[in-house]
Parts: sequence; C-alpha cells; structure tokens
Amino acid sequence: MAAAAAASTPSSAASTSASSFPSKSQTPLDRFTLRVPPNPAKPPASHLRVSSGSPSPSRIPRAAAKTPSATPPPPPTPTVAAPETFVSRFAPDEPRKGADVLVEALERQGVSNVFAYPGGASLEIHQALTRSRVIRNVLPRHEQGGVFAAEGYARASGLPGVCIATSGPGATNLVSGLADAMLDSIPLIAITGQVPRRMIGTDAFQETPIVEVTRSITKHNYLVLDVEDIPRVVNEAFYLATSGRPGPILIDIPKDIQQQLVVPNWDVPTTLPGYMSRLPKSPSEAHLEQIVRLVSESKKPVLYVGGGCLNSSEELRKFVDLTGIPVASTLMGLGAFSCSHELSLQMLGMHGTVYANYAIDKCDLLLAFGVRFDDRVTGKLETFASRAKIIHIDIDSAEIGKNKQPHVSICADLKLALKGINSIMETRKSKLKLDFSAWRMELDEQKMNNPLTYKTFGEAIPPQYAIQVLDELTDGNAIISTGVGQHQMWAAQFYKYKRPRQWLTSGGLGAMGFGLPAAVGAAVAKPDAVVVDIDGDGSFIMNVQELATVRVENLPIKIMLLNNQHLGMVVQWEDRFYKANRAHTYLGNPSRESDIFPNMLKFAEACGIPASRVTKKADLRAAVQKMLDTPGPYLLDVIVPHQEHVLPMIPSGGSFKDVITEGDGRSAY
Repeated sequence: MAAAAAASTPSSAASTSASSFPSKSQTPLDRFTLRVPPNPAKPPASHLRVSSGSPSPSRIPRAAAKTPSATPPPPPTPTVAAPETFVSRFAPDEPRKGADVLVEALERQGVSNVFAYPGGASLEIHQALTRSRVIRNVLPRHEQGGVFAAEGYARASGLPGVCIATSGPGATNLVSGLADAMLDSIPLIAITGQVPRRMIGTDAFQETPIVEVTRSITKHNYLVLDVEDIPRVVNEAFYLATSGRPGPILIDIPKDIQQQLVVPNWDVPTTLPGYMSRLPKSPSEAHLEQIVRLVSESKKPVLYVGGGCLNSSEELRKFVDLTGIPVASTLMGLGAFSCSHELSLQMLGMHGTVYANYAIDKCDLLLAFGVRFDDRVTGKLETFASRAKIIHIDIDSAEIGKNKQPHVSICADLKLALKGINSIMETRKSKLKLDFSAWRMELDEQKMNNPLTYKTFGEAIPPQYAIQVLDELTDGNAIISTGVGQHQMWAAQFYKYKRPRQWLTSGGLGAMGFGLPAAVGAAVAKPDAVVVDIDGDGSFIMNVQELATVRVENLPIKIMLLNNQHLGMVVQWEDRFYKANRAHTYLGNPSRESDIFPNMLKFAEACGIPASRVTKKADLRAAVQKMLDTPGPYLLDVIVPHQEHVLPMIPSGGSFKDVITEGDGRSAY
C-alpha cells in the first residue's frame, strides 16, 4: 500500500508540451498527465498516489503536493538493480529504434516474459521482441487475457508482470486489469502503442487518450514524447510499480517514437524527489514499544492480516510463535499465515468463518496488519471490533483512518515493523509472560460448534466437497486461481493455503474472467508448480479464448470447472433477498434445460485439450486424480447443484449478530 505523491509539474513545461500537439480542446493534456519533456533536470512526477491522513477518497491521484516550508534533505536516488553482466546486442554508439531501446530497457530490468498482443501502433515493439534473445512473449488471445496473465505472473512470483497492447481498443481492453491491479496492489507494467505524435488529438484511427482513460486506475502513467526518455521512463516505472504500495504503471509510446533512431543513454539518473520524500520511514522504537505494551495488557487479542502481509510471512509467523495470538485473514491475505495452523481462524468477513468473525467481535485488541478495512470485511463499521483497541500498520498512510480510526497507527513497511516488534518481544520474553490460553480455548469451542459445513444433494457433487478433494490430492500445495463468485468463496474457505502467493484471485475489483488467464501467468512464472484454475461456468466463458494460449504454450494448467449453469452468487442473492425471482441469471439454454449448455468439453476439444465431465459424488475423486495425473493441460467439468449457497454469510452492511449459517436455494425466504 503505497505512500506516494509527486512534485508539481512546472506549468511552463506543461504548456510547452501541450502547445506542440493539436487537439480539439487545444489542451490535450490536463494537469494530471505527465508528458515527459526532453531530458528534464528535475523530471516531473505527477499523478502518483498521495499520502493523506484525510478520510477522503485518497486513492484518486492528485496532481501535486504542497512543498513544505522547511527544505528537506535531498532524498536518495531510486535505483533498480540491473544485471551487472548485461551485454547489449548493439554496439555502444550504434543507433537503434526506440522500440529496440524499449525492449533492451525491459531486459535490463530482468524481464524474461511478457504478455503482448500486437496491433498497428505496437507493431514496432513486437518486431523488436523478435530480435530479443532474452524475452519470451506469451501470446494471449485477448488483451484482457494478457493483462490478467501479467497479474497472475506478478501475484505468483512477486515480480512485476509486463503486458503490451496496441492503441485504441487494444489499450482500452487493458482497463479492467489495470483497475484490478490498482485495487489489489499488484506491481504491473502496461505498455501501449499510440498513434504518431503529429496525429494525437485528431481522432486518428485507433486513437484513444489512454493516459486520461487510466489516470485514476494506475499508480502512475507516462506518455513518452522523446525517444531519449525511454530508458529513464522504464527505470522509473519499475521502481514506482514495486516500491511503497505496489501498483500498475502505464507507459504510452507513440509509433513514431518507436521508429525513431537513437543512441540511448543508460546512465540517466532517476530522481523522484516528491515521491521519495513521501515513502514511509522506518518505524520508531517508541511506537513499537507501545504495541508490545498493548499486546501484554490485552486478554483477547486477534490478528487481522491482509494482502500487505504477503511479503512478511516469515516475520508474521515468528510474531505468532512469540505471542500465541490467533490469526484471521482477509481474502487477499490467505496464505500469508498457514490456514492449517492451529492458530489460524481462516478467513473473516462476509463469507468468513463464524469463529473468525466471533473473534473480531469479542476481541479487546485488534492488530490490523497490511489491511484496508474493506466493506466486505467490516460490514457495518460501527459494530466491527467495537470492543477493541485497534493497532493499524500499513505502508500507505492514506489507508490509516480512512474507514476505521485506529488507536495506534504506524505507516511503515510491515516487514520492518514486525522485525522490530519481534526483536523487542524476544528481548523481553521472560518479563512479558503472555498467556492467551483461555482466549484460545474460547475460540476452539467456537471452531467445534461452528465448523465450515455444506449440504448434500443426493448423488450430486457438493462444490465444497470438490475443493476439499482437490486440497487432499494436492496436499494443499497447488497454486490456485479463481474467477469471481460462489466458486471463489468456496475456494477461499475449503482449500487450505500453506504459503504466500498460492492464492490468486481478483479481490477488490471482483473481475469475472480472471481465473484462466491468471493461471496462464502463474504457470509461466512457476513452471514446476501445480497450477489449478478453480472456475465457475460464468467466469470461465468470459475468457475462454485463452484455452488456445494454454494449448499453444503447452502450459500444464488444470481447470476444475464448478458448473452450475447459473451466475451462482447472483442467484444466491436472488434466493435470499428477491424471493428467488430469476433475473437473467440462468446461463443454460432455456429451451433445453436438461442439457449442459454450453458444452465446455467442446471448447477444450477445439483447442486440443483433454477434458472430461463428472456428475456423481462417487466418481469425483478418481476424476480429480486423473486430471492431476494427465500431463499438460486438462479441463474437468464438475456439474454441481445451483441451489447451494455460500455460508456463513453476513449480509452487506450487517454485523456479526446478523450472520446467516443455514439454508439454500431449496428454501423460501
């Protein structure tokens, strides 16, 4: 979660850039857009996320931040380590196209895989990619598939994912992926071709102002207007994407810039004084001491951990070992702490376990680490952890106090904060004498009385059982991607994640169609891992074309399709709140309801991917084992009843006392 802002763009520079390129408005770029002037002494860095203690919607970038009255010391120069032994395929003084400079800049960042779909405005980039001996292009069949694959790559590896698209519709097809990466804090570099500079603002063929379109859903974006800026822009982009709170960066490059010849200067310094000055500092000893004191004074503490903990899993585990505090995870935080650990309460929130939400409701100290108090976690804010003192640690100052006011807050890298807390704990271990055994026994009783359960439907396959079988047969070690809906929640509840980056899902945006392309990215990033896309029929069909990519690249992705012929989560809400009135949520063929439609096996067959269907619970285990044992990709169509509901459920805006634990689509409400 990124504490970030930017220095003001000088108005003279902005007006100079704008006046050179015609537009119907004659001011094609407003104050939010960074157009890079040639080799500026102090490159402007507008449109970065702003640190703000204000509860206003601070995720929307501001143009600039006020300069403090006291002159701060110059911030350190950000650098991204390039391989020391990098050898260019060009002679040092040899002119080459801007597109070749771009590809070499990616190589120097250590990029080995990109997800790029070609078009007229990005053709030069693709030609340059064919000349690279380092970078492999995994060709998606849709730009949205490409950006979701880049996200899957980043989520599984922790490294920035890179996707490339052409101008116009190619660029706009990246929008959902950029928004998803922004909300889930995923490091992503999206590169788009643009029409030649002289045509910008003329409504040229396949022209869209993609920097304006994506301004509020990227951490930062660039329109490159000088070929000599490419090395610096790429270097900055990777630094911004991965530092502070990670996020997506867009680089828009006009075609004539890609074609222009240049001898690049790889030693141009990167200076981002505004951004650097707002990155969080190391946590103070006094604040850490205060947290240790509050822990020692508490009787019923609970850890509430989110996606911000994924890079601090080891430190988190050590903190739990030292304190014995139970852990509840958000959807994004699953795997940061092992779900099979005795102190794990699994997921909290709308579809979290009863015992996790009970712990939050009854605790006297809430340790909120790397979280943002999302509405799907908190429900009614006034009743969320209403008995507790709240400690909030996050790297993005804008998140602290935005939704829930903490009693103690630290804006810092969670890894550093946990290391400091653990060090204090170890030093005072004999004096602290922490004992939360009575609290743990209370929660263990809740676990016994309110376990995750599911209904049976005769010989039909409960979807939760299918995920349990997958968990057993993979020993909880697979990388799991999902679409969005009921299957996503069941995968969060019933697969027991052991480590970070095993769980890839669209959390904040909730983008259907995410599962299959994300699995593509994960399989590229982790070629030796078992990668399973647990998908729903509604989500799967949204990016079904990526089966072609899976086959051509021979990626060993297993697709376990929980097929209920409906938009299951919407059906559940119809059942609960709309008297089961079906409003366009049936995805089958109304004239032949007894048929499975569409026939997902035919999609797989069209792409040369082996597939099978299972309809009976007794046959499921053998079918899942066959899927896992078959070399290469495989699709297993698991037919499940559409009447099943995701439970527990706290209705939107509700509190723990409103939790629903019984019922399904066979009951009237």
